[in-house]
Amino acid sequence: MRKLSAFLLSASALVAGSAASAQETSGLGACAVADTLIVRGNSRIPESSIRSEVDIPLKSALNFRVVQRAYRALFATGQYDSVQIYCAATGQGDSTHAALVVDVKERPVLLDVDVEGVKRLSERTVKDQVDLLTGRPVDPSQVAHSIQRIDSLYEKQGYYLARIRAETTFTDNQARIVFKIDEGRRLAISGVRVIGNTKLSDNTVVAAMKTRPEGFWWFRKGEFNDDKYAADLAEHIPQAYASRGFIDFQILKDTLIVDREHGKALIELQVSEGQKYKVGNFEVVGNTRFSTEELVRFYPFSDEGTPLLERVPINPLHPLRRVQRREAGMFDQARWTEATQRVNTAYNNEGYIYANVRPVLERRAGVDSASGTGIVDLRWEINEGAPAIINRVDIAGNTYTIDPCIRSSLVIVPGQVFNQDAIIRSWQQIGNMGFFEAPVAQPDIRPNESGDVDITFHVKERQTGNVNFGASMGQGVGVGGFFALEQPNLFGRCKRGSLQWQFGQYINDFNISYTDPSIRQTRYSGTVTVYNSIARYTVGNLGRQRRIGGSLQFGVPVRNSPYSRLFVSYGAERVEFGNTGFLAGAGDSLGAGFRSTLGLTASRDTRIGMPFAVAGSMQTITSQFNGGPLGGSQNYQRYSGEVRSYAPLGQVGGSKPGSQPVQFTLGVTARAGTLFGDPGSFFASSGGRFALGGVQFGEQLRGYGEFCVTPNGVVGGSGGQCNAQFASFGNAFFSSTVEFGVRINQMFYVNAFHDAGNVWQRAREFDPTRLVRGAGLGLSTITPLGPLGLDWAYGFDRVDTQGRPAPGWQLHFRLGQLF
Repeated sequence: MRKLSAFLLSASALVAGSAASAQETSGLGACAVADTLIVRGNSRIPESSIRSEVDIPLKSALNFRVVQRAYRALFATGQYDSVQIYCAATGQGDSTHAALVVDVKERPVLLDVDVEGVKRLSERTVKDQVDLLTGRPVDPSQVAHSIQRIDSLYEKQGYYLARIRAETTFTDNQARIVFKIDEGRRLAISGVRVIGNTKLSDNTVVAAMKTRPEGFWWFRKGEFNDDKYAADLAEHIPQAYASRGFIDFQILKDTLIVDREHGKALIELQVSEGQKYKVGNFEVVGNTRFSTEELVRFYPFSDEGTPLLERVPINPLHPLRRVQRREAGMFDQARWTEATQRVNTAYNNEGYIYANVRPVLERRAGVDSASGTGIVDLRWEINEGAPAIINRVDIAGNTYTIDPCIRSSLVIVPGQVFNQDAIIRSWQQIGNMGFFEAPVAQPDIRPNESGDVDITFHVKERQTGNVNFGASMGQGVGVGGFFALEQPNLFGRCKRGSLQWQFGQYINDFNISYTDPSIRQTRYSGTVTVYNSIARYTVGNLGRQRRIGGSLQFGVPVRNSPYSRLFVSYGAERVEFGNTGFLAGAGDSLGAGFRSTLGLTASRDTRIGMPFAVAGSMQTITSQFNGGPLGGSQNYQRYSGEVRSYAPLGQVGGSKPGSQPVQFTLGVTARAGTLFGDPGSFFASSGGRFALGGVQFGEQLRGYGEFCVTPNGVVGGSGGQCNAQFASFGNAFFSSTVEFGVRINQMFYVNAFHDAGNVWQRAREFDPTRLVRGAGLGLSTITPLGPLGLDWAYGFDRVDTQGRPAPGWQLHFRLGQLF
């Protein structure tokens, strides 16, 4: 019975197949056997190419499969908008033949493509979304795809209301396509709705987001950005919960409800907060290099008092926001992650770059009966590995500066244990040299087969030296000229050479200096200076003085302190006074003088980002001994010191390769000095008594003219300028500066500052409650002539010529100084 059923099924299939084959042939009619093939509609594509693609055999039986294959082959070329294959009769009477006609409609060739209406985004970025090639046939599907790509780009930037249309112009079977864009305005978030939150309020969740609803103030535009929104969902909101102990938090669903008519959108978040956890037990396992007691110092949840910032109800950085107080004992994921990173850094600084510090969280069964919260036990599982040694230190990219010159600024050497902080500091020191384009690429650290590391610093040379010359003419100066040569990287060996010469009817100022920071490839440095200088500034009717002399200075490193140096110097100088101004009278009473000076200086400099520092500090103490056993006409001692400290506040940009970030810093500077003895004719010279005020002569105090701040108080002058007098100079001074700075790049720096200081006849008269104050704005830049700066400062304690309070503004110009 089963064999009979199988035979009947096979017979039925054969009959059905024969019928289908007959139907295919009869459906083609007279063209079942075509005599010829005719091509129509083509103007650009050769007929031979079409015949080759069709590949239909003539004078043989055809079926629909052959025709379908021809259709597919023609459309696959992308050259045609439409293709028709049909039968036509040719000839008359007995000579009538059946012809198969292939009728095509060619696509126009794309001649040019452009975009119009792009204002809010980069036109190049928008044009990159157009996936069309000129010289190829226009594919409508690719045009539609390009429109979709442009629309997606605008949506990603928050412009959900953008409209894109393609406008095509045809000329001689060629097409020009212009994508016309109506950007509209950026989608504004009208509100955020949070569903499922009971422990944290909606306001707390929204405060953690970068995507904020629009508000009353003009800066609360509520503009939507897809990248920021994605970061909110993946990082910011989960971090806000995790920092409060909700480590099981999840965002179940997010919805963006867009009202295109009004350009508004509502964000709806459905969340699951989960259990809140407090910290339970803590342990460290696997550590041998550091003891458990040493690592516990990094543990962030030890018993501790309330931080000072959290004791006040107002956040000083955001006065309109109250400080979020931390609950004692509650788990904070951010603090736990940060502490783990600090442990990793501690191991890296000891050479254990392969150490793995694994943070483990174990949720304890049950909840705390007192608070109703869960308990999480914490553990650091440490696999220390072996310490790594620095095998090689290479310099790449330097074409002018020699390797030993660069290596002298490094604080790492081959053979020492790997130290992450030392490598970072070496990288920063290379940037501080000023010989290479900023920012200097981060060092390339590569482990080798033996488990040690090879380090390569990549640099790119920049022009450093400059030559300037010219002529000048002015009232009181006459005809003159100048020549200046400055090269801080002489012969590519980091040696500094400078020559300055100004000459004219009343000016003859010559100065030459040479510095070798590494004598005979050692860490000892030396500087030789020779000068014959007539002061060209006649500020405060000071007059002119001629200084002839020279100095020799040697620097030696401090052992185990790569940032500290000691300097010993000797200088000899003769001073003469001109026949005009205040110094002319001083010359009559004091006469010319000669001094012999021994100087001792201790300096430590860890500043970063020079010439405009954004981090680090600098401390300098200088002692000068004049006369006595050294000889000379004057016998006195002078002591001075300076402290600068910079704290980075943040930065904007700089994420793209080769770009420099805009950096923000807070700087504090304090300077002080005192003098014992009588400097005689050197009282107004560098290394003599102290004058305070302005920026051109003596110690700077902006908002006041030179010589306006005296040991007897502030004096007034015409137009804010004061004449120099003996009473203008003191034997002790103190000044300080607090500034908020913005380092735009290696060439420009702007800041807001507050200066305070005073000058006294004796050091014991120092009184920190009697400081003269000034505040204002400053701009500094690096030019071929040297550092150039402008300061617009307000003097709070200025007086008029009658001694009455007259606070006001004063503009200062400075060349060759950096503050």
